[in-house]
Amino acid sequence: MATLKYLPGRAAVFIFALVWLVIAGMPFYFMAMTGFKGRFELFSGGSVFDFPKAASLENFQDVLTRGTFFRYLSNSVIVVAVSVALILLFSAMASYVFARIPFRLNRPLFGLIVAGLVIPLHVTLIPVYLLTKQIGLYDSLWALLGPYVAFNLPLSIFILTEFMRAIPRELEEAARIDGSGPMLTFWRVILPLSTPGLATLAIYNAVALWNEFVFAFVLITSPEYRPLPLAIWEYQGEYSMNIPAIMAVLTLSALPLVLIYIVGQERVIKGIMAGALK
Repeated sequence: MATLKYLPGRAAVFIFALVWLVIAGMPFYFMAMTGFKGRFELFSGGSVFDFPKAASLENFQDVLTRGTFFRYLSNSVIVVAVSVALILLFSAMASYVFARIPFRLNRPLFGLIVAGLVIPLHVTLIPVYLLTKQIGLYDSLWALLGPYVAFNLPLSIFILTEFMRAIPRELEEAARIDGSGPMLTFWRVILPLSTPGLATLAIYNAVALWNEFVFAFVLITSPEYRPLPLAIWEYQGEYSMNIPAIMAVLTLSALPLVLIYIVGQERVIKGIMAGALK
């Protein structure tokens, strides 16, 4: 009887999840299916969601045989890896201070950092562009590190602070009895116990930065420094674009992150919920 009582609610949740899956998966389906079509098949009539009339790997082969794709891929790997490492380091150090060290301005400073979540990204483009030009980093991979790290620190600090607050203080007190100072306690006790939170942030930030387009578009112009989201430049001309080839590029670019997110989605969701509810 208890099972029958909750059956309508579970059925409603299942239907809603199924509908949401279709809505969320439709863009990726369109992107992948278009990548298998010929250049002008997309405009030959019929629905854009139809299967290819003659599926071909030509677009994917063209993308992979060009040397530029792997150059863009390596640029994205470098920028994302360095940015994520810096985000984890800075957010861990800041979160330790906010979570474990009491001082008068603890809460106001923490609130000020969390308030950075509401700053619109686009209003900062001109100041960031001018600053990057002045310090001589414009049109290089290193120009992306500052914006990538700065704009992802507030959420990272917010989530990781809640993880560190949940660590029993008895462990920290035991470390102090053994002679560990604040820095040694951070590196040997708090940081290893925060591994689940760090893994959550690593996955979340890697997915976000891998697909970042706006700052890459504004701060980089040279083809040799472009990250993967700007690879579509290779497939647009003065008067037309090879849309199936662009969709093949986007599919290959998104596939690694989709697989990583499928594997780590449970950890990401748990980490976000912990930061929001604890």
